[in-house]
Amino acid sequence: MSGPDKPKVIGEEWSDERVKSFLAIEPYDRSVNADFEVLLKAYRAMRAEDFERFIGFFVEAGRDLNAPDESGRTLLDQISEHRRGGAYAEVLERAGAKRTAAAG
Repeated sequence: MSGPDKPKVIGEEWSDERVKSFLAIEPYDRSVNADFEVLLKAYRAMRAEDFERFIGFFVEAGRDLNAPDESGRTLLDQISEHRRGGAYAEVLERAGAKRTAAAG
C-alpha cells in the first residue's frame, strides 16, 4: 500500500514528493471543504516534523489553513482538543492558522 492512505509509520523518512502528494487529495464528498480535508488527512498520516514540511508546501500553494469543516471548525480548533495534538497545533499557529469562535 502506498500514497496518502498509508498508515503512519514511526521512523520512516518521507520524501518531499510524498509529503506534497497530499496536496492532490480530493474529498469523496464534494460538500466537504477540500482544504480542510487535505489538512485533516495530512495530520492523521504524518509525524509532526513531516506535517510541518507539508504545511510549508500547503501555504506556498495558496491553500487555506483556516478552512472549516461542516460545523465551522478549523483543523486547529479540532486538534487543540487532542491529547497528542500539541506539536501539530504549534505548527499550524506558526504558519498563521487561527482558532475560530466555533471552537468554543
